[in-house]
This record gives sequence, structure tokens and C-alpha cells, in this order.
Amino acid sequence: MWLFVAFLVVPLIEIALFIQVGGWIGLWPTLGIVVLTAILGTWLVRTQGRLAIGRLRSSLDKLDDPTEPLAHGAMILIAGALLLTPGFFTDAVGFALLTPGIRQAAFTYLHKRVRVEKFEMGGNTEPHRDRHQPRPETNGDVIDGDYEEVSPPKKPTHRSSGWTKH
Repeated sequence: MWLFVAFLVVPLIEIALFIQVGGWIGLWPTLGIVVLTAILGTWLVRTQGRLAIGRLRSSLDKLDDPTEPLAHGAMILIAGALLLTPGFFTDAVGFALLTPGIRQAAFTYLHKRVRVEKFEMGGNTEPHRDRHQPRPETNGDVIDGDYEEVSPPKKPTHRSSGWTKH
């Protein structure tokens, strides 16, 4: 229901804002503002996205919980979609999502309402340890071995197709 209301209300708000702003400053300045905000938004999304990816990599390298960097990255992605959508309301919401303080407030709000049942990194159930430390000895569950691939013998009736060299 909320999605239906959003798809109904947001375009109506955008149309009303286009009419108002277009009446105040004219058609071409209005279109110029829309194009300028799309260009500026694209640049900001790229720079903020690079920072978010760097934070995500850092948290994964440290084996920390990547929830916050992933959430910030998702909000930056949504901000980019909103900034590329022509309109003043969507641009305002998109620029707001590019502000780190607003993203942090949104993450805090959502984090209080979403409960994470379990979090594991790579299926490892042992407690956190430095990845440069040697792995502890196992109790014999691991078998070390070498292997060699053996291809099946060709049948004597096999002839070259002419496409490959046999």
C-alpha cells in the first residue's frame, strides 16, 4: 500500500514543483537546474560510492560486521537513482541521502528496528582471530593429499574432425 501511495504522490509533487519553479524562473532555467543537479549528483555519487566501497573493503579485511558500510552503500545507490530522476523533490531526497549525517541517522533508525539473528564471515564458526596467525591444529578431520587429473582413453574408432589437432 505504501509503495502505491509513493508512486502516486511523488509524481504529483514533482509536477507541482515543475509548474511552480517554471512559473517563477521560466522553462529553460528550470530545465538547466534539472540537468545541473543530475550532473552534480552523478559526481557526488561516484565520490561517495568510492569512499563507501573503501569502508566496506576495510571492514571485510578486518573481518568486522559489514552491515553499516553496506547500508551506506545502498543509500548512496538509492541517492544516485533519485538524483538521475528528473525532479526537484527526488533531487532533494537524493542530496539528503548523500549527506553522511542523514545516512547515519537513517542507519541508526533502521538498525534499531531490524534484528540480525546470526552473522558469520565465510562460514567460520571459530572465534575471531588474526588472519596472519597460523590455523590451530585440527583433530584429524583434515586429510592432506595430491591429485592428478586422468582423462578417459579415446576409443580406437575416434577420428579427428578436422577442427582440432589430435
